[in-house]
Amino acid sequence: MKVIGVDPGTQVTGYGVVSRSKGKLFCHGWGVIRTTPKAPLPLRLKQIADGLKDALEQYAPDELALEETFVAKDPQSALKIGHARGAIMLVAAQAGLFVAEYSPLKIKQSVVGYGRAEKEQVRTMVRQILSLKENPTPLDASDGLAIAITHLSHLPPTQGRR
Repeated sequence: MKVIGVDPGTQVTGYGVVSRSKGKLFCHGWGVIRTTPKAPLPLRLKQIADGLKDALEQYAPDELALEETFVAKDPQSALKIGHARGAIMLVAAQAGLFVAEYSPLKIKQSVVGYGRAEKEQVRTMVRQILSLKENPTPLDASDGLAIAITHLSHLPPTQGRR
């Protein structure tokens, strides 16, 4: 089972690809999709969709895991991230991928063991869990890996949907 975890954003969308075989997790890669900051939102959503299509083609994951929208103090930001999530879900559906969603709290609990962990703590644990020689950068990419790890940790060891 190979999963692409996606941390949505309208400026930077991070992703990471992880698989599980015989109870062990393996990292296949990570990256970010950067959009043109001053471009209109529809163009940035297209950039996200095109970038994700490229990642799906490169890594051929079986499923996609996505961070849920976190509504804090800025509803406008949450709305924009919701648009990015919609573009990501559409690309996943067009590729025939199952989409799982996890809250930021659940992701941090799964990877760090503490739901209020800082991004740096998440990156440190991702590096340790995946036995990486270097820190995944930027933080958006390590978040993508954390989302994939979370999804794989919530599936029974032999379960896949294909």
